[in-house]
Amino acid sequence: MIEEQALESAVLPPDLLTEEVVGKHTPDPLRYAFANKRSAHAGGMSAMVAEEERQSLANQALSTVPETLKSRCLYIHIPFCRVRCTYCNFFQYASSQSLIDDYFDALMVELKAKASMPWTQAAPFRAVYVGGGTPTDLTAEQVTRLGKMVKAHFPLTTDCEITLEGRINRFDDRMFEGALEGGFNRFSFGVQSFDTTVRRKAKRLDNREPVLERIQSLSATNAAPIVIDLLFGLPYQDMAVWQQDLEDFLDSGAHGVDLYQLIEMGGTPMKGMIEQGRLPEPADTPTKASMFEYGVNFMAQHHLRRLSGNHWARDNRERSIYNSLAKTSAEVLPLGAGAGGNVGGFGFMQHRTLDAYIEAIKAEQLPLVMMTKSGPQAALHSEIKASFDRGFLSAKDFQQKFGQDIFGFCQPLFEAWQKNGLVQLEGRYLALTLAGTFWSVTLAQSMIQVLQQSAIKPVAA
Repeated sequence: MIEEQALESAVLPPDLLTEEVVGKHTPDPLRYAFANKRSAHAGGMSAMVAEEERQSLANQALSTVPETLKSRCLYIHIPFCRVRCTYCNFFQYASSQSLIDDYFDALMVELKAKASMPWTQAAPFRAVYVGGGTPTDLTAEQVTRLGKMVKAHFPLTTDCEITLEGRINRFDDRMFEGALEGGFNRFSFGVQSFDTTVRRKAKRLDNREPVLERIQSLSATNAAPIVIDLLFGLPYQDMAVWQQDLEDFLDSGAHGVDLYQLIEMGGTPMKGMIEQGRLPEPADTPTKASMFEYGVNFMAQHHLRRLSGNHWARDNRERSIYNSLAKTSAEVLPLGAGAGGNVGGFGFMQHRTLDAYIEAIKAEQLPLVMMTKSGPQAALHSEIKASFDRGFLSAKDFQQKFGQDIFGFCQPLFEAWQKNGLVQLEGRYLALTLAGTFWSVTLAQSMIQVLQQSAIKPVAA
């Protein structure tokens, strides 16, 4: 490995450019450049913080007004679902009103405590996301109160995007009006597929027609952007079903859509059901690549505006601010059991169990189950992730932000990707091809890996 040094005098070691990093040289890179997608998100190394130091270091981070203010978001987790979807690895608690009420009371205490911290009040938040779980398993009154509490206690930008995630099932007019009254101005529904068979086999509630009709009704109000998630690669979801899912999205009137591929993770009910022969195998990677290709072409054919590698907007009301910032470069303040975030160079993961979470809140402690210290290249890694998410890298941006020619150092890597059909080099820009967009998380992780193994130490300008 290279000794830590300025990039101007460094050369990328050729032995780092393995097939795992640059992909295979194949006539069909979209389907076969890599064996499979490694993970849902890219990331770099971080160091664990000892349990006895978590409270003091986290409180110090939240009590410090930073010299340089970064974009910031607020994430609030509601860890309840009435039904566990077969592909879900995040299920925590079945919805019970008594459990929800106890949890909500503790959440309000945490909200007010963290809102009062100096770090929180130092700058406005650009986006708020209430996710889960199923946040719409709260009562309409709780949703209203949650929104009003956020607006009352947190500094927000004048155009702050405040998203409520949920299911269409039981999302009635009373819930919608309560959310609007609370200040929510964006709604994200995990449809995954409109197809009744696919939905039922994945343990989704409601058949195709009620879901489609409800999204049409909500979208037609024009009260707030309505966004849906579609998942491709599910059992029983062949190409014909996927094509109809996209047509149904278009007919739904929804203002935006995310197209996500199924990532096969251990510990899900789906994995066990497949092993027991109760479900067929989900789509393989080449098939998912074909589904992605069809989806990209479909959106272009119908002139939807692309906001990132997997998100499209029908009009300019849908901005997807939280997704663009929180998954890449922003600091995220977490609230609630199971929430994760990062503040002041530390990663926070909060207790997943309700008992531990509520006990910590009652003890006036931060409900941390894990804490990490970000590595010295965290800002660089965030910029890499943000660049791959938007579909291009700019040499000038990296030079201005980090004071060194990172683009030039990585040129051999970029040229190998170009040879393998994953990117196009256009002067001092790198643009992802269709294949590169499908494998964007893998490429971002590979670039991060190469810089880490090269022992490069870029310093922010």
